Amino acid sequence: MSEKEVKIKADPEKIEVTTDESVEIKKTTDKKKEKKSYEAILNIYTSYNNTIVHVTDMAGKTISKVTGGMVTKHGRLKANPTIAMFIAKRISENVKELGIKSFYVKIRAKTGNPAPGPGTSSIMKSLSREGFKILNILDTTRIPRGGPKKKGGRRGRRP
Repeated sequence: MSEKEVKIKADPEKIEVTTDESVEIKKTTDKKKEKKSYEAILNIYTSYNNTIVHVTDMAGKTISKVTGGMVTKHGRLKANPTIAMFIAKRISENVKELGIKSFYVKIRAKTGNPAPGPGTSSIMKSLSREGFKILNILDTTRIPRGGPKKKGGRRGRRP
């Protein structure tokens, strides 16, 4: 008998070598049931007075909605970043049961404001820490283009 070198990529525990020069490889398949991960749209509306988070599926049907008033009693705290973290915690509890793992985020501020309110970044940060994947961030703040005539008359507001 001549010696032959054979390179096999497999676990040594799964290989049986017999004396009649035949090599048997045991095939064991580890079947793990993979849960299907779903995507959703996360609509965040933040003003300087309140924070509203609305989760919808890709068709637009409501899955969960949490506002600052649902989390805190104090009206002055509704737009606080700390309260926004609690809003994100509640959203994640509601959404994890349904198997949603990733979000498309739509951020909206009050019309005409240059930047969204203080809770936006803390919501996204706490959701990513919870294990959700953020696929896309879109700013959907409405921008006034002209619009109705401002009050103050022809010569404007005078002191």
